[in-house]
Amino acid sequence: MLYRKITKNIQEWYQNSSTGLLVDGARQIGKTTIIKDFLVRNNIDFIELNLLENKLALEAFNTATNGKDLLFRLSSLSNKELIENKTVIFIDEIQEADDAITPIKFLVQNTKFKFIFSGSLLGVKMQDIQSVPVGYLTVLQMYPMDFKEFCKAVGVSDKTVSYLNECFESKKPVDEIIHKQMLNLFKTYIIVGGMPKAVSEFVKTNDMTKVNQVLENIDFGYRQDITKYQKDNKLLIQDIYNLIPSELNAQNKRFILQDLNEKARFYQYETSFTWLKNSGVGLFVHNVDNPIYPLLASKERTLFKLFLCDVGLLTYKLYNGNQISILNGDSTLNYGAVFEAVVAQELKAHGFELFYNSDKKRGEIDFLIEKDNAVIPLE
Repeated sequence: MLYRKITKNIQEWYQNSSTGLLVDGARQIGKTTIIKDFLVRNNIDFIELNLLENKLALEAFNTATNGKDLLFRLSSLSNKELIENKTVIFIDEIQEADDAITPIKFLVQNTKFKFIFSGSLLGVKMQDIQSVPVGYLTVLQMYPMDFKEFCKAVGVSDKTVSYLNECFESKKPVDEIIHKQMLNLFKTYIIVGGMPKAVSEFVKTNDMTKVNQVLENIDFGYRQDITKYQKDNKLLIQDIYNLIPSELNAQNKRFILQDLNEKARFYQYETSFTWLKNSGVGLFVHNVDNPIYPLLASKERTLFKLFLCDVGLLTYKLYNGNQISILNGDSTLNYGAVFEAVVAQELKAHGFELFYNSDKKRGEIDFLIEKDNAVIPLE
């Protein structure tokens, strides 16, 4: 089982909170797996209902009039007895419900069970998942595996991680052998990425052909989601999604609307860009006019860089399965896109909002983040 830091957050919720838990994030990042592993490993009594696979459970969600009615319907679909104050009810693929918020509120407020909800595209279905009232729901945002999680998956010891932390904090050089090893792992992470299935395949086989097959399947799944969940603007979203690698490979990496259509205006595509952001598939890095705190005050809505949520997926699409060139240090490659992508992914996984600044006089600052009410530039 792959190590994921979010397990600690789930543990904290289970021990200390009376709210429901909602785990949100893009597809294929391991939400269902990590939730079930937590429940099984801690010997917690639970039932699982998948609204994508169980049409009766979905119908129950869509037609229930109150919490008592909904709980009765859900319990009838379980093959085991539900015990108050003991059984955890895990509802997966919650985005399939017509209105997920109202049934969730029914269940959490009016029953004596713990509930875990999980799904993808929740930002699309619920518009602003973070605005859900905190009184009855705790929201955890999940992302692909970050570099530390990847390192643990491939066997880097906790002792080595502690040593690296110590070197960083004390500003002393890392041992040359360990330094080379970690740089090689970083390059490997760039081409494998943080999607758990891709990482598991790499750990199991060390075969990039098989890893690429996993990434191809994930790419196909994202395309299918665009078709299934966004019928009105699906062609526009697909065009944007397909352009992400080439836009990032350009000199300034900013997404140029005219590459979609020479007469394109942002307002015509804004809904499509919002879909990619809210689905978790796209990571947006917005330009700011003035790189001072608070950055949001000078955010430019129409100037941004657009990354994919996973660097491995981007590298696969960008190099068309020939990512081995990165490991070999091919000097003819443009590394800018993938290096910025991995930094964007890492920062987002650690909870930072992403900004950059481009100025004709000063040049460009790749990333700006806020910490302790101060702005930190990252180049």
